[in-house]
Amino acid sequence: MVTLTRPDGTRPEDLHLSRRGLTLALTGGYALAAWSAQAEPVKTDAADLVTGMVELPAADRPIPAYIARPAAKGRHPVVILVSEIFGLHEYIRDTCRRLAKAGYVAVAPDFFVRAGDPSTMTDFPAILKIVGFSTDKQVTGDLQAAIKFLKAQPFADTKRMGITGFCWGGNIVWEACERLPDFKAGVAWYGRLTGDYAANDTEGKRAIEMVPDLKNPVLGLYAEKDSGIPVADVEKMKLALKAAGKTGSDIIIYPGAQHGFHADYRPSYDKAAAEDGWKRMLAFFAANGVK
Repeated sequence: MVTLTRPDGTRPEDLHLSRRGLTLALTGGYALAAWSAQAEPVKTDAADLVTGMVELPAADRPIPAYIARPAAKGRHPVVILVSEIFGLHEYIRDTCRRLAKAGYVAVAPDFFVRAGDPSTMTDFPAILKIVGFSTDKQVTGDLQAAIKFLKAQPFADTKRMGITGFCWGGNIVWEACERLPDFKAGVAWYGRLTGDYAANDTEGKRAIEMVPDLKNPVLGLYAEKDSGIPVADVEKMKLALKAAGKTGSDIIIYPGAQHGFHADYRPSYDKAAAEDGWKRMLAFFAANGVK
């Protein structure tokens, strides 16, 4: 079994996959670096859904993205899903289908396509190198490309649009809601608040530094036992939100939970926290016009 020892993945010495675990991860399309051989991940079918890959019109090149949406006619509310550092693997695609089952058009862009596919790797430094290639400017541009794509679709109601993400993606949720006015609300699952992953990003800012710029409310879902995002950082974010008068935002800390508690293919998975967070996410979206 792989043991996650970092909030954003594993250390090289933790990568002791069993043969069975490796086979399941490879054939199932899960991120190799975080796969637990004992995992029984949630599997969401595509009944009554339309699913597949699309291309988003980014400035420098088309960006692949996974989409899942209700097959029913009409315009549906939208959620952009931002992945972990492991990219567009099966857990993220399944989460899109879960959102689609809840009535949303869910789109997950491949933000790392320019540098590689981290889902197929077990070399943690190499994964971080791929992630570090994605600057704030590039990610913001890719999000704008996703929004542009969605606005052109007859099935998407972008006036009812939210954003959610996990780990690296949770950090992007905060920053997206601080930079872009298009979202009604965001839900950040254990996203870093005081740092970023892009070492080459000289223009990047930390989420906590941009709180006064927050344009729409964010619900933060965090873990008490997160070794990389201490509760002290979360409390600082709460104070920053209060000081900036961002009363529509909220942060929940799950006692005893670890980083990655929603990721059902990892050993850190916490079923009770994951299910409660999911309910809170849907309720937060609905309360803020994303329904």
